[in-house]
Amino acid sequence: MSDGGSGGDGSGRVHRAVGIDELLERVRAGYERVEPQDAYEAARSGDALLVDIRYAALRERDGLIPDALVVERNELEWRLDPQGSHRLPEATSHSLRVVVICNEGYASSLAVQSLHQLGLHRATDLVGGFQAWRAAGLPVV
Repeated sequence: MSDGGSGGDGSGRVHRAVGIDELLERVRAGYERVEPQDAYEAARSGDALLVDIRYAALRERDGLIPDALVVERNELEWRLDPQGSHRLPEATSHSLRVVVICNEGYASSLAVQSLHQLGLHRATDLVGGFQAWRAAGLPVV
């Protein structure tokens, strides 16, 4: 009987379960996150694609970042995979720099991990998410 503290992957190895805080720390250690002003400047210069993964109610309540692509979190990988049949026109290559934006900067970190697994190694996320963008006085419509 399992205590829920470990699990296997079929290889005979046992893995220790981690909490969400440790998982976020591990994921974020693998890339450099960006601050709102840096994301804004990168998007304006054409060096980054901003992708808003917040759900509709939050977008309706708080507004949108001008020119950011809205992609629901459950569609993100399909829309940004350059090899995928459901990709967006902007998903042109694995070298695309994507800045993923959620509400507060947590779900976006986990989304970035998934994008890295697809080969989008320049993907990153916004520290503090949309709320930090707005607090920095950056454009919202």
